[in-house]
Amino acid sequence: MASTVTFSSVSAQAGLIQKPRNQGVASYAGLKASSSVSLGTESPFLGRNASLRATVAPRIVPKAKSGSQISPQASYKVAVLGAAGGIGQPLGLLIKMSPLVSELHLYDIANVKGVAADLSHCNTPAQVLDFTGPSELANCLKGVDVVVIPAGVPRKPGMTRDDLFNINASIVKSLVEAVAENCPEAFIHIISNPVNSTVPIAAEVLKQKGVYNPKKLFGVTTLDVVRANTFVAQKKNLKLIDVDVPVVGGHAGITILPLLSKTRPSVTFTEEETEELTKRIQNAGTEVVEAKAGAGSATLSMAYAAARFVESSLRALAGDPDVYECTFIQSEVTDLPFFASRVKLGKNGVESVVSADLERVTEYEAKALEALKAELKGSIEKGIAFANKQQEAAASV
Repeated sequence: MASTVTFSSVSAQAGLIQKPRNQGVASYAGLKASSSVSLGTESPFLGRNASLRATVAPRIVPKAKSGSQISPQASYKVAVLGAAGGIGQPLGLLIKMSPLVSELHLYDIANVKGVAADLSHCNTPAQVLDFTGPSELANCLKGVDVVVIPAGVPRKPGMTRDDLFNINASIVKSLVEAVAENCPEAFIHIISNPVNSTVPIAAEVLKQKGVYNPKKLFGVTTLDVVRANTFVAQKKNLKLIDVDVPVVGGHAGITILPLLSKTRPSVTFTEEETEELTKRIQNAGTEVVEAKAGAGSATLSMAYAAARFVESSLRALAGDPDVYECTFIQSEVTDLPFFASRVKLGKNGVESVVSADLERVTEYEAKALEALKAELKGSIEKGIAFANKQQEAAASV
């Protein structure tokens, strides 16, 4: 019997659309606000067309149960840590739009009450709760299904992601410690840069707490995919909703490797186009930082990409069998301990890694893959060394 997916919510829905890919792999094309959803095996989520209709019926049903009927509904709790920041505020708005969220927990060290009050006026099902400061962090995290961490300082003109390391590393460490103590089974989405180092830090913290599950720790690299899809569609005059470019490696500079040869729909690139597009995708964050001239970094596009990954995670938790995203995870596809790949998500996190993406790549991509390894290896080791040093310092006190 064909499985059926049914959504019911109030007002606009932040939905994700799947398109058919090679070797049975599908991936979401992005967030789209619309008007009604009733999905089966011929549905847009399963790749038959590129339209998504939202719902208007104010109905919330229980969590999905296993079996042939899959019914994702508003019954998941999501926490955003760093919710008053440049990424956190638009991210909170997009998550508030999701029909899968029953509670949205917003945490920051200051100014979060106003954000929560503002979002609470949106007529979507999610209840918004605010938590301010370390004393309220535990309550924010209890019972949460997905934790998203955009907390930290943004990049400014002239700064590299490594310049952010000392500040953001400490922030991520303390927040992940709280996650380990209060919701160790939650999906953990790390946005705080440099992701190539903060994800290994999070992994070490979780190991130290005895609750590390590599299948549930994700570095959010979705923005690289979003940018790659956008730039390729523009360059080749393609319908954006159809474009899917897997991006592997890491989440900084040359460690970001768009596999243009694996673009769907199939399209050819000249050597000049390949180099131009690859460099633009790798340097897109700097493009935004410079365009904002000191007034911020890529906050809106990052929030959009993070919301897409949250929605994918919630759909996987709800039992959708066809959820694929690129993400930075503990990995065995290369000789590096962490690597961004396209993965299949399920109720327990990463179900499988699409290692076929690294097969039969072009000569340009193969050389780029080898070139990125040294830098990515150094960033990973820097994160692990930081976490271990912090643990040793704590033990000596």
